[in-house]
Amino acid sequence: MKSFLLTIVLSIFTNQFVICQNSDFNLLKKVNQSYTPSGGNFMTFITNTDDPVTFGIPGIILTKGLLTKNSGDIWNSTEMLSTSLLSSLVVATMKLSIKRDRPSVTHPDEITKYTHAGSYSFPSGHTSICFATATSVSLLYPKWYVIAPMFTWATMVGYSRMYLGVHYPSDVLVGAIVGSGSAIGTHYLFKYMKNNLAKKKAEKL
Repeated sequence: MKSFLLTIVLSIFTNQFVICQNSDFNLLKKVNQSYTPSGGNFMTFITNTDDPVTFGIPGIILTKGLLTKNSGDIWNSTEMLSTSLLSSLVVATMKLSIKRDRPSVTHPDEITKYTHAGSYSFPSGHTSICFATATSVSLLYPKWYVIAPMFTWATMVGYSRMYLGVHYPSDVLVGAIVGSGSAIGTHYLFKYMKNNLAKKKAEKL
């Protein structure tokens, strides 16, 4: 009886997994096959903004902080860079552990790769680092005119990875979760560190 129930459970789980995989691939196929030369140029530009924005924003804030001797800016820029580092480390570990091939490798007749992509597919490193940056900046500067453009940009980068045929939707989704999670974890760690430093300074007075 137990073996029979186990077989049923495994069968249901397997069927659901196959359905999810098919949905994942079908959505990617639909997005990738909507490619046009003009759309490709735009999405290539968007996908290549990951590093300039990710390191440009904290770089500008750090420079401002050093010039004006503003410790808050220095803390914020350090937090952003730490978030990006953590996100990258988690993604690299997952890629090497799971080793999911790129969609154009698994489905060469149905998915076309329109941009360079190295290593493995799961999760999306571009998406992860962009959502890490968007979340980190939004937590530090919680204004709608900061939050809206940052997450719009991060979402567009994630979409560009599917459009250009280098990531499945699940790669992008998990990349977004890893990036946002890294930012939230780093933010509360830095908040804890700053509170401790403030308490130590207060005790010395």
